Amino acid sequence: LLEKKLAYKGEDGSVYYNIKKFKNYGKLSGTNLKELETGASGRVRSDEYSKENASDFVLWKAWTPEDGNVFWQTELGKGRPGWHLECSAMSMKYLGESFDIHAGGVDLIFPHHENEIAQSEGATGKKFVNYWLHSEHLLIDGRKMSKSLGNFYTLRDLVNKNFKPKAIRYFLLSGYYKQQLNLTFEALRAAEESVKRLTDFRDSLEEIAGKKPSAKENKTAGELTAKAKNNFENAFDADLNTPLALAAVFEFVHAFNKLVEEKKLGAEEARDALQALEEFDSVLGVLSQRKAPPELEKFVEEKIREREQARKRKDFKTGDAIRLELKRRGVIIEDTPTGVKWKLEN
Repeated sequence: LLEKKLAYKGEDGSVYYNIKKFKNYGKLSGTNLKELETGASGRVRSDEYSKENASDFVLWKAWTPEDGNVFWQTELGKGRPGWHLECSAMSMKYLGESFDIHAGGVDLIFPHHENEIAQSEGATGKKFVNYWLHSEHLLIDGRKMSKSLGNFYTLRDLVNKNFKPKAIRYFLLSGYYKQQLNLTFEALRAAEESVKRLTDFRDSLEEIAGKKPSAKENKTAGELTAKAKNNFENAFDADLNTPLALAAVFEFVHAFNKLVEEKKLGAEEARDALQALEEFDSVLGVLSQRKAPPELEKFVEEKIREREQARKRKDFKTGDAIRLELKRRGVIIEDTPTGVKWKLEN
């Protein structure tokens, strides 16, 4: 950038990007430099600022005593990279000079992403990103998440409150990324119920799919599966509209549950529906894996044998303790007339 005269070294030793030299500056955020007055000094060392203060931004921050031991000794002198430059450097290292998708919050459009484009395209002469996906903010009980308000949660906090990771993922997918999403514990519990409905649906399909094929073909089932696949794909083609995609999945679930209740679903159609559900979940990722790791499988079988022996001795306390231990590991056991069955909890 220095060689191309797109950047210059200031008297403070820092290196700045000359935004007036980049003809497309402002194309992402709609910022028109001619309509704005640049900052008083024409430069800004701060990483965050408003459009009204659009200025030459810092690429390399020369060390000051306030920085303490946060610095690198380089040919540019003692200092550290600016925030915007850090992101371009990381992106290019792992994805190359041009890549398809760059995501981020709406609050990062300006100046952060605008500056990433300027410095990256200025350096390479190539288009930096093909598609920008800017998501709106997550609200907590209708308010912006803030530590000062005491409503700041990490994913681990929610898991520690016994909300399942798959349910949290489902909740996040239930909102369109360009609209604010309001997180409440009630909404997370509803998400858990939705995931359970999908899991129960998969279980019922697997049970029917395991039976002998019927000579009679149900054309309705095939049409429903094709329609669901088409609606699901169209939802993602509509700017990644995940709520619409989930609606397509549940329309599919509702229609097939009706066929199951009316005993009109054959094994072959159930297998096709199961394959469609797996395709949907390969995108959504809200259902638990079907097969347990070998070491867990061995552990569970041993525990079930221990539990059976305890129950034969009428040691129900030990039996209940084993059931709870398995549940903590995400394993659900069921006593059935044909013996003990177990599955991974979603």
